[in-house]
Amino acid sequence: MTAQVSDYRAWRVHQTDDGFVGAEEVCHVADLPPGEVLIRVNHASLNYKDALSASGNKGVTRQYPHTPGIDAAGLVVESATPEFAAGDAVIVTGYDLGMNTPGGFGEYIRVPAGWVVPLPADWSSRLAMVYGTAGLTAGLCVDKLLQVGLKPADGPVLVTGASGAVGSIATELLAKLGYEVVAVTGKADKADWLKSLGATAVIGRESLVAQPKPMLKAAYAGGIDTVGGDVLAEFLKQVQPGGSVACCGLVAGVQLNTTVLPFILRGVNLLGVDSVEIERDDKAAIWQLLSGDWACPGAEDSFVEIGRDGLATALKAFLSGSSSGKVVLDHARS
Repeated sequence: MTAQVSDYRAWRVHQTDDGFVGAEEVCHVADLPPGEVLIRVNHASLNYKDALSASGNKGVTRQYPHTPGIDAAGLVVESATPEFAAGDAVIVTGYDLGMNTPGGFGEYIRVPAGWVVPLPADWSSRLAMVYGTAGLTAGLCVDKLLQVGLKPADGPVLVTGASGAVGSIATELLAKLGYEVVAVTGKADKADWLKSLGATAVIGRESLVAQPKPMLKAAYAGGIDTVGGDVLAEFLKQVQPGGSVACCGLVAGVQLNTTVLPFILRGVNLLGVDSVEIERDDKAAIWQLLSGDWACPGAEDSFVEIGRDGLATALKAFLSGSSSGKVVLDHARS
C-alpha cells in the first residue's frame, strides 16, 4: 500500500521569522517515523494541546516543522503485527502522537502497535473523534470518582470549565449517572445548553475567584476540575468531608495555591487523572463504556466539523478561551 500511496496531505506547522505558521502541504508516507501500524486517518479531534503545539510551545513539541493532532481515528493500511490487519477500524490517542510524532492533522500516521485501540463496534471514526481525548478524559475522571465510592446520594458535584470539551461531556455523563451537577463556566450564553446536558445549576467562574480564607463552607460532595490553578484551589475549600475531586486540566494555571487544611480537616481526596500514558487496556475500557452505557447523546449532537482549512482559526479559539464543545477534523472536507 505504501507503494500505491506515497504522498498525502497534512496541516504542518513551521517556525518562521513571523512566528509559528500552519498550512496544508504535501508530505510523504516514507518520511513517517518507524512503527508497526500505518493508518489512514479519516477524522481527528482538536484539543488544547494541539493549540499549544501549533503555537510553538516547546513543552509540547520540541522540533518543527511538525504535524499536530493528538487524536486520530481511521483504517489500518499496513500492520507488522498480527494484532491488526489492513482494513481494521482503530483509534489512536495520547502517548506521543501529535506532540513529537506526526499526528492526526495529516491523512496518514505510523505508530507503535501499543498505541492502537480497536474502534468499538457500531462506532464511526467521526463519532470516536466527537469524544476524542476530551471524552476519554471525562470518562476516566468519572471512573476515578466511582472507584473511590462517590455516590449521587452524597450531594451535589461540581464541574469546572463545564462549557469546554472535557467539562461538557463530564457534566452530561455525571447527570446521566444520577448526580446533581453544578456546572461552572465563564460563558453565560452556554447556561441553557449545559442545563440541556443535565446540569441542575450553572454558576459563573467568578464564584471560584481566589479568596484569602483557607476554608469555605462545605457545599459539594466532590466533582471534576478541568482547569486547575486558583479555580481548583477554591473548589477544594468547598468540598465536604471525605469528598473527592478528579483533576485533569491546567488552562487556569499549573500552580496550586492552597493549604493542607482541606486534606487534613475534611479528608478531601485530590485525584489526578492522566489520559496520555495510561495502559491501552484502560483506554479501551473507557471507549467501550462511552460507546455503550455511558454514551452522551448531547455531546454527540454538539460538535463542529471542519476541514484542514479551518484548523488555524479553530486552534486560535482554544488559546483565546472562546472555544466550546468539540471540534472534529474531517480530512474528506479538505
